Amino acid sequence: MEILNLVPSFGNFAWTIAAFVIALSIIVAVHEYGHYIVGRWSGIHAEVFSLGFGPVLFSRVDKRGTRWQFALVPFGGFVKFLGDADAASGKDGEVISTLSEAERRRTMHGAPLWARSATVLAGPVFNFILTILIYFAVILHFGIATDRPMIGGVKPLPNNAQTLLAGDQILAVNGVQTPDLDSFITAARALDAAQSVDYTIARAGGTVTIAGPFPFPALVGSIALESAAQDAGIDEGDVILSIDGQPVQAFTDLVAYVKDSKDKPLSLEIWRAEGEGGRTFETTLIPRMTTNPLPGGGFEERFLIGLGEGLMFTPELYTPGPIETLQLSVERTWGLITTTFSGLGHIVTGAISSCNLRGPIGIAKTSSAAAAQGGLTFIMMIAALSTAVGLMNLFPIPVLDGGHLVFHAYEAVTGKPPSDGALRVMMGIGLALLLSLMVFALGNDLFC
Repeated sequence: MEILNLVPSFGNFAWTIAAFVIALSIIVAVHEYGHYIVGRWSGIHAEVFSLGFGPVLFSRVDKRGTRWQFALVPFGGFVKFLGDADAASGKDGEVISTLSEAERRRTMHGAPLWARSATVLAGPVFNFILTILIYFAVILHFGIATDRPMIGGVKPLPNNAQTLLAGDQILAVNGVQTPDLDSFITAARALDAAQSVDYTIARAGGTVTIAGPFPFPALVGSIALESAAQDAGIDEGDVILSIDGQPVQAFTDLVAYVKDSKDKPLSLEIWRAEGEGGRTFETTLIPRMTTNPLPGGGFEERFLIGLGEGLMFTPELYTPGPIETLQLSVERTWGLITTTFSGLGHIVTGAISSCNLRGPIGIAKTSSAAAAQGGLTFIMMIAALSTAVGLMNLFPIPVLDGGHLVFHAYEAVTGKPPSDGALRVMMGIGLALLLSLMVFALGNDLFC
């Protein structure tokens, strides 16, 4: 398969590369700044802070003697500390031999063990902090759903089926009490889409019971990146009216039909809220084998079209305080970390396909797909990718930050670092492992 077959036109190819470069540059800049700033605080001098590799396009030297530069090849970056032979912090013995004792203290190789370890660890930690800060900002800006089943906004449905109003509180569904949002969701999922639904609501200081639409119609709540649905141009808020000519009343009907169809082409009739009364159109798509995390842990692989269900209304939102927001942000970041480790474990054991391990082309396509969905999706993709980069760098492979930390742990136990010869051999092995992993992931991008 040729690389250019992955994109339909040069315009899309350029957009894909641009989105990838922007995302990677932000993540790399934060990672390397972590190394730089903690190194500076620890008394280690950075000679060069570079975004990109190769010929230098622009540079300036600050008052501390650090050269800040942009290089031609934008896929990465590095911090070169005093006494380093290369971007991987290899030891430059000739330079170090000419330095005084005080000057050696300012190198990555002559500083105390705590300073070196903190500097190395700071890169991945800053990646995690970036993810937490993104979640923090998003939660503060958009808010989160309240515990009560309060309607914050109604969503347009075909035939003007929506009778609920913003500000209504749902007290019961078909006689089942719904004191909180979780109990409402439970009651809603137990309903039959073919039956009428009576809502007991608190409105304008009183209580009234009205007939309303099924809570989970075939309403599109989300679109998975790089899915058949995204490629077909389906949007959030669309309503699926039928599939292969079969009427669809609930989102679960759609899920069941797609599951049974496997990779057979599907014809969807879709209603979209455009203009007065909306418009109806048809599209055809083919489900794709997809790996999805399960709510209780683990993963499943099955054919999906990439649609997430949507509730008939938008719950009322509130802005949590800083402490609650920070707690939620840390929890979501931890969820990313545990899901990533679980996914890697399932790949290693063969429980899910190794095609889930993606390389630069796959990541570039994901970046482009996220940017196409809008700024928020792109920012959330950066959050996820930042965590992935932080975790990858903690792997105990020489050349990566995790490998350096293993060397530091050896030094802490034995009282002396590995010999220069042993370090060169292990760095060579680590580089070979890393290149092999990159080739394998690139192969996945091209052939999976």
